[in-house]
Amino acid sequence: MLSDVTTPQDLDDRFRETLAALPAAQRRRDPADPVTDDAPLTGAQALDLFDAQVTSRQLDLAGRWLRSFGEGFYTIGSAGHEGNAAVAAALRPTDPALLHYRSGAFYCQRAAQAAAEATPADQAQPADQAQPAASTQPGTSTQPPAGTRPGTGTQPVVDPQRAVDPGPAAELEAADQSEPSEPSGTEPPTGGFAAYADAARDVLRGMVASSQEPIAGGRHKVFGRADLAIVPTTSTIASHLPRAVGMGLAVERLRRLDSAGRRTGAGVRVGSGAGAAHAPWPPDAIVVCSFGDASVNHASATAAFNTAGWYDHGKLRIPVLFVCEDNGLGISVRSPEGWVEATLRAKPGIRYFSADGTDPVQTYAVAAEAAAWVRRTRRPAVLHLRTVRLMGHAGADAESAYRSSPELAEDLDRDPVAATARLLVDAGVATGEELLARYDETGWQVRRLAEEVLGEPKLASAADVVSALAPRRPMRVARAVADAAARASGSGAGARAEAFGGKPPELSGPMTLAQSINAALADGMLDHPQMAIFGEDVAAKGGVYGVTKGLRDRFGAARVFDTLLDETSVLGLGLGAGLAGMLPVPEIQYLAYLHNAEDQLRGEAATMRFFSQGAFRNPMVVRVAGLAYQEGFGGHFHNDNSVAVLRDVPGLVVAVPARPDDAAPMLRTCLASAAVDGSVCVFLEPIALYHTRDLYADGDGEWLAGYPEPGAWVAGHVPIGRARVYRVGSADDLTIITFGNGVRMSLRAAAVLAEEGVGTRVVDLRWLAPLPVADIIRESSATGRVLVVDETRRSGGVGEGVIAALVDAGYVGAARRVAAVDSFVPLGPAARHVLVSAEAITDGARTLLAR
Repeated sequence: MLSDVTTPQDLDDRFRETLAALPAAQRRRDPADPVTDDAPLTGAQALDLFDAQVTSRQLDLAGRWLRSFGEGFYTIGSAGHEGNAAVAAALRPTDPALLHYRSGAFYCQRAAQAAAEATPADQAQPADQAQPAASTQPGTSTQPPAGTRPGTGTQPVVDPQRAVDPGPAAELEAADQSEPSEPSGTEPPTGGFAAYADAARDVLRGMVASSQEPIAGGRHKVFGRADLAIVPTTSTIASHLPRAVGMGLAVERLRRLDSAGRRTGAGVRVGSGAGAAHAPWPPDAIVVCSFGDASVNHASATAAFNTAGWYDHGKLRIPVLFVCEDNGLGISVRSPEGWVEATLRAKPGIRYFSADGTDPVQTYAVAAEAAAWVRRTRRPAVLHLRTVRLMGHAGADAESAYRSSPELAEDLDRDPVAATARLLVDAGVATGEELLARYDETGWQVRRLAEEVLGEPKLASAADVVSALAPRRPMRVARAVADAAARASGSGAGARAEAFGGKPPELSGPMTLAQSINAALADGMLDHPQMAIFGEDVAAKGGVYGVTKGLRDRFGAARVFDTLLDETSVLGLGLGAGLAGMLPVPEIQYLAYLHNAEDQLRGEAATMRFFSQGAFRNPMVVRVAGLAYQEGFGGHFHNDNSVAVLRDVPGLVVAVPARPDDAAPMLRTCLASAAVDGSVCVFLEPIALYHTRDLYADGDGEWLAGYPEPGAWVAGHVPIGRARVYRVGSADDLTIITFGNGVRMSLRAAAVLAEEGVGTRVVDLRWLAPLPVADIIRESSATGRVLVVDETRRSGGVGEGVIAALVDAGYVGAARRVAAVDSFVPLGPAARHVLVSAEAITDGARTLLAR
């Protein structure tokens, strides 16, 4: 009897009742035949879908069971969404997929597809490789071509238990590989749980936070595995959709480059040096990205759809299949009737497909048609899959507060697993009794695996938790810089001379900060064939401050291009491109604009290695023009001094070059770290210093610097997390710790103090994350007096981190801060009242020295 909320017992009881009531067909059908006369699915394929759906259903039930005694930590299930198994079947196991949290059946089906990759070619042809679903020939299989290796080009995480102790599942698999007998009226069909055992174990390990879970290692319950080309995402509100668009853009670009490489005999190189790799997915791969109906309203989804359509309108192809699984609810909030369809149909440049997700034949047919269309045209499409939601949003969800019993009963009547069972019984492929036996066997096996993974270890320490966060291999990064220098002065010298018009930057005389960054970007483009620079106004205009001027002319519009005005999409393009094997360098025009899209860095970029144990990475160097002190142009949007959101992101590298002779080596370090370690770096460029030439007096040229020739790159290498120290006078009396604009102001203040007989050490942090703690402690202890000059705000500013580092290290000397006021930066001369000045630094130093 249905209660006020659909419980696991309700769901199980109703399913059993449904199967028991199904009348047997008059004759048995050969599983090799179409499940109905005009269906694109064979009986065997429909039975595979049923097994994937049942495995997913039993995993949901197991999750609730584990939670009932405090051993399960995740209960958002897939019940009601199991129709997405047919979507997986219509795709290839090498199509990269970003899945939302109700994708259990998709995951199980994809795992079974990949496991069957060695099937002989004459028995293996993906649905969309043959013909669109409307004309798909009966008997078409969904298996990949023989020899096709699923995955993303990365090494899959090895599951120790699978490697040494496959357990009883191996016996089941061995039994399933025995010679099948001819179907008869009494013998059950072949197949069963064995093909899904590994996938089930993966999901269960995620539920219990086992450290042996193969993708996140117990850090979160996600659907992901490198060898299945499933990219883990923790998103629940569409923040992964912009990444999917970026992946589609990169896949198509790499496909074109790969085709050109095959014609010329050259390969597609990702990065540089010995670690160069080829494109991670097949040239004709498409990207699939699933999400819920409530997510269509989220800004991230709107940005992704708009970007895909914008590029399609401009004839730039993006092969992405969006899959909206519409159960009509966002937890308790209903999607208005017809709203999702109207919204998706209205997206320009995105073709609309629709199917009933509780009908396996229709879902498979439409999904195959949609996938074939995207693969053939290389254009974006959306599949609107209508589903139901069973057992509520999660374990603690009391549906009775917002849904009626008749509504719950209506959803139960549309149970997709029961619908697949009816299809099989009506077709004569199996009887209800046989399917119930498969259901019970799967349930027993899932419960056995659940009990098995309960004993597996959890993450045991903070070191275990953060081990996959953001590896730092400074020696390899230094070697990458050295290799780049060797190429620039050796085999690549001719190309470099041509790119710079015969006059390399080291011969151009002293440079400004902007000019130095421009030259370093050009050198980076020469050394990293997969590097691309993009953002608002970076190509034709060369950036609003001229920092990227001339780069499009040198390297072409495919590598230096303008984007639409949307920071979420700019970063999403970078995330997808990095995951696909490129080295993206997106620009955010102003620091204030980054706040529109900061979750793309926090929730997507920085978490990728963390939730995949390094199996996936999204290398990226995000250039951001920021900080204050622009003269004659201002307001808080163009003089933003808020960096707290960046320093709070675990694993993120934040670089702030103050001088031109630091900018180039720091940028080379960031590019090398991204290529070697997959780092996500933010290169924060002080706008007010872009074109600064003088330090102490007009015309002194002290803020200019020459660009080093490649032979000097190694000696001038700047490792991540190392400061620069300037010594003024005796340098024994005072240590000033600062960064960005503060460096120039502090050097001016130090010159004034020197006239008063005070020797100063000015420490340029250069890196705000990770902070150069060792340098901070050493230089502070040398004088015993520390003045922290922080051009960001007093609350949440960089200075707090510096002071905390001193306290943590047991520093016992005197310390004082000079920081900006907790205020937005106003327009015009009023800004001087809230920002740090050289005079304020001098006064702060005198106060500290007087103690």
